[in-house]
Amino acid sequence: MFINDIIEKAGSFKKVSLEELEFLFNTNDPAQIDQLFSAADKMRKELVGDIVTYVKNRNVNFTNICRNRCEFCAYRRDSDDTDSFFMEIDEILGKLAEEEITEVCIQGGLNPSVKLKFYGDLLKTIKLKYPNIHIHGFSPMEVKFMSEISGLCIEDVLRFLKNSGLDSMPGTAAEILVDEIREKICQEKLKTDEWVKVIKTAHKSGIPTTATIMFGHIEKNLHRAKHLEVLRKIQEETGGFTEFVPLPFIPFNTRLAVNYKLEMIPILEIYKMYAISRIYFGKLIPNIQASWVKIGLEAAQKALSLGANDLSGTLGEERISQAAGSKFGKALTEKDLRRAILDAGKIPCQRDTLYNVYEKDSLAMNCRRILKEL
Repeated sequence: MFINDIIEKAGSFKKVSLEELEFLFNTNDPAQIDQLFSAADKMRKELVGDIVTYVKNRNVNFTNICRNRCEFCAYRRDSDDTDSFFMEIDEILGKLAEEEITEVCIQGGLNPSVKLKFYGDLLKTIKLKYPNIHIHGFSPMEVKFMSEISGLCIEDVLRFLKNSGLDSMPGTAAEILVDEIREKICQEKLKTDEWVKVIKTAHKSGIPTTATIMFGHIEKNLHRAKHLEVLRKIQEETGGFTEFVPLPFIPFNTRLAVNYKLEMIPILEIYKMYAISRIYFGKLIPNIQASWVKIGLEAAQKALSLGANDLSGTLGEERISQAAGSKFGKALTEKDLRRAILDAGKIPCQRDTLYNVYEKDSLAMNCRRILKEL
């Protein structure tokens, strides 16, 4: 197998096989990695140009009380722990009033005391008070949890959420979509086929989602390749993914890291994930996000020349990565994001959750003005 053949196939937007995908993950040859990076950057430029997007958003992790005990999670607590918390709707609304945003991302633990009515009331209240804010909320695991506590099927839960005001969903709780790995890192979580069912049902119900992977723990390169293959098959069927977000595992405060003696994945492997996902997904998922909260702003800037074209958002308050030991902060200003994009030699452009851009022409035509503003 030759990397030139794989890159040529991907460059023509032909489907790369599972074996070829694993080969790309396995390569450690510096010359081949340079070829991979160059090909990913070329495809990025061909598909989306030099515009790099970001969103003005606010993360709300409304409770850390969770019935599950995922090995990789340092965020969850039992209800009687002294640092457990649950935000009431008024407190959540107060956080949204602090700044101008276009999106709120809502996720939380599987709190046994929360009923389906709470989720509906939360959505309706946000929409009533902030009708222009896009509500991006609830992982597939949370949707399955809502199904269990309400007795409703997945389709009915999603219909209820959409009618209450949900606009889109994060494709989190994916971790690695291979059950032999899930059994070891998140045994109580939904299985691969259940995750796929929730995502497909959401897409077919008119609720777009993101796609994610949490990598750099006990999975092998074949598992990463299989995960990406699962996502590609879904996108070929539904077209409902808005972006792909690689999420490196943050090991520092987790049982998983202790049990398996894990350290932070090397940055080169993170860069390879951006490049490989760009080449593999091609036109199917044109938006690849670099998560600055996971890898830091400097590394995220580098990723913008390795296939990524989005720099995530302002976030406002990120708790889950912080709990795991991320050292890159929990919020950035819009000015920070725009400066980082410009310093990376790209054109900053604010977007909404669904990648509709607000400044298509002005940013491309008036870079001098933008530099002056910053």
